[in-house]
Amino acid sequence: MIKTAPHFFKPFACLLSVRLRSFLARTSQQNLVTILIFAVAAMVLGYEPVKWLINTWREPSYDSKGFYIFLAVVALFVWSASSAQTRPENVRQKRTALALLAVTAIVRLLGQVLAINTIGALALVLDIFALGLLFGLSTRQRALSPGWLAVAFAFSLPLERIAQRTIGYALQSISADGACLMLGGLFDQLQCYGVRLVVEGVDVLVDLPCSGARSLLLLLLCFALVAAIVRPGCKQMLIGGTLTLAAGLLANMMRITVLAIGIARPQSLFSIDVMAQPWHDIIGLMALTLGVLPLLFWAIQVTKNRPAASIDERCRHFIPDRLRNDGWWLGQAPVPKKRAARIVPAVASLMAALVIVNLPRQAIDVARRSINIELPMHLAGMNAVPLALLDQEKSYFLKYGGSAQKASYGPHQLLVVRTSAPLRHLHAPDECLRGLGMKVQYLGISHDTVPSAIYRATTKAGEAYLIHVSFVSDDGFITTNISEAVWRWMQNPRSIWTAIQRITPEQVDSGARRQFDGAVIAAFDLAANPPKTASLQ
Repeated sequence: MIKTAPHFFKPFACLLSVRLRSFLARTSQQNLVTILIFAVAAMVLGYEPVKWLINTWREPSYDSKGFYIFLAVVALFVWSASSAQTRPENVRQKRTALALLAVTAIVRLLGQVLAINTIGALALVLDIFALGLLFGLSTRQRALSPGWLAVAFAFSLPLERIAQRTIGYALQSISADGACLMLGGLFDQLQCYGVRLVVEGVDVLVDLPCSGARSLLLLLLCFALVAAIVRPGCKQMLIGGTLTLAAGLLANMMRITVLAIGIARPQSLFSIDVMAQPWHDIIGLMALTLGVLPLLFWAIQVTKNRPAASIDERCRHFIPDRLRNDGWWLGQAPVPKKRAARIVPAVASLMAALVIVNLPRQAIDVARRSINIELPMHLAGMNAVPLALLDQEKSYFLKYGGSAQKASYGPHQLLVVRTSAPLRHLHAPDECLRGLGMKVQYLGISHDTVPSAIYRATTKAGEAYLIHVSFVSDDGFITTNISEAVWRWMQNPRSIWTAIQRITPEQVDSGARRQFDGAVIAAFDLAANPPKTASLQ
């Protein structure tokens, strides 16, 4: 990969070199200084968002594939920008690009003041849009839509994590309702309780990984990339977007239906284990393929219905540049005289950028700081041994409120986090465990005691641990995923949520683990919920 990387970026370097030489040849010294000052201002504003975005690609806790999406966007950008222009440069597009860059400064101001990195990173989408306009991608022989290319770049951000945490529970509910309708025509004994489906006595849960957020985002990414190439009109865009959303939701409903059939009646699917690999992923890929087919059909129809190029446009490829630029008969507007760019606005932009990046950050989703946690002194006959939080954990809770406590009870460990801002503080165990270098596997849901999500974490030394986590609100809700916790918290923002995480070495006897779990439940006065659940992952 190291040897092929320079070949990948070579076309972009050649294009940049040609454009730079052409730009310097027709730019005055005063304009050049002004443009350089503007460029420095843009780099000052973009440094932190770019740094944060690259960190999301590298940090294991994000589990992001955004870098590959970024490479795809760069490849399309180079593919288009390296082709010849079919029309003169549009002055209005350049003004729009400069206006977009001004808007990004305002967006980054909000991200800086509110201490929300995602807001600042979203401004990079506008930057890509502005660059596409400046390079005239829509006027090239291999034309692309700068706006849709910028939308495709947006998927290099950790959108899946954001979607799972904010609308994941809504997607779970929609997928479960749709699967319930499909299964209703196949099974007589079917009961639906929200995101839980009981199929012929087998309890099936539409869990967070089955919410459909990942498949929906993949289809929307495909839509953005296709739209960048086919450049649909407004009506075609609305049709394509609606079709993509419907296909994504329907594909996930079909996936859940197949998995539920495989769990309830394995013989109907040749007795394969639909929850085991590779069958689980194959079913998911087949559903995703069915979701892509309507999008491809839409793209073909848009291409067929695109009006043919006019004689005027076709002739531009065969007329010498000098004759074309001076030819009044082509209907081309005269090229306006260039004004010397003023240096004062450029200097003002640089000063504004320096002010913005140094403004104090004040997060709006800080939890209450008066939330206390008292861990039990004894559990299952074992004394508590308090464990210190990591320095970064202490700093985080000091900055954003909330509280956390850790203790060990014999071979077991207990971690409790309480907060009035679950969107800021609560997360699934796999996020932080992957960040610590562990290999994490999601095992599903258990209702042996209280609803708990189960993970297996393996250290680099080969030591394996089982982690059970439950999210509990002070108004009585218990859930296994952060998405539902956030969803219910948004309905009652004054509620306090607690994450109760139990960590036990895998070699510990299952009876001892259940005894410790029962002691934790009794200590926190949680209601037992005995039915077992097969979780759709």
